[in-house]
Order: sequence, then C-alpha cells, then structure tokens
Amino acid sequence: MSDIIATVGRRKRAIARVRMTPGKGKIVVNKEELANIDPIVNQPLVLTGAQNKFNFSIKVLGGGLTGQKEAIRHGIARALVESDPDNRKILKKAGLLTRDAREKERKKPGLKKARRAPQWQKR
Repeated sequence: MSDIIATVGRRKRAIARVRMTPGKGKIVVNKEELANIDPIVNQPLVLTGAQNKFNFSIKVLGGGLTGQKEAIRHGIARALVESDPDNRKILKKAGLLTRDAREKERKKPGLKKARRAPQWQKR
C-alpha cells in the first residue's frame, strides 16, 4: 500500500477530493477538523472497520450540505477500495461505490419550475 491515496467523490453539484493516509482516524474537511463525524460520512469506515486506521484530508466544493456529505462518503469509499480490494464487495453491496447521478432538472421557458406549469385560469 502506498502512503497517499487520492480519490474523487461526487453527488449532485458537490465534488469532494479525498486524500487518505495511514493514521489514527482524523478527518479534516476544508482545513477544519471534524469534531463529531457525521454518520453519513462515517458509513464506509464503519462497514469496513477502518475507523481508526486512516487520516483523511478532504477538499469539498459546490452543492449543499447533504450533497457535500454524500460526495465525501463516495470519495472515502473509493479510497478504501483502492487501499484494499477486499473492501469492494462490502461497499458495493451497501451501494456506496455507485455515483448517484441524479441532478436538478433545468427550468424550461414558460414554466414556473422544471415541470410546474402556470396555474390555468378560465378568464
């Protein structure tokens, strides 16, 4: 295993660049250390039993809070597979390696939202 593993995780408009190094389980997001780690972000680590084996340095941009958390989760899962191919089966079964491609549909002209038409008026 090499010292640094770099992967990318994506969800909606959020992009997370994840760097994984051997360590004691410290997670730093945008130069801020996470005091309490969110269950969404921690999920791949719990499934593989790697909570205190690696340190993560993550740069995340774009999207909202949930999209960013899920992008981080995707990047961490990919890094864990790169470090140990045996993790692939566990993470794939949990659906953490699949990039969720759902994005917001664009607004069309003449409509209020992507599909919402203006309310019909008789007169």
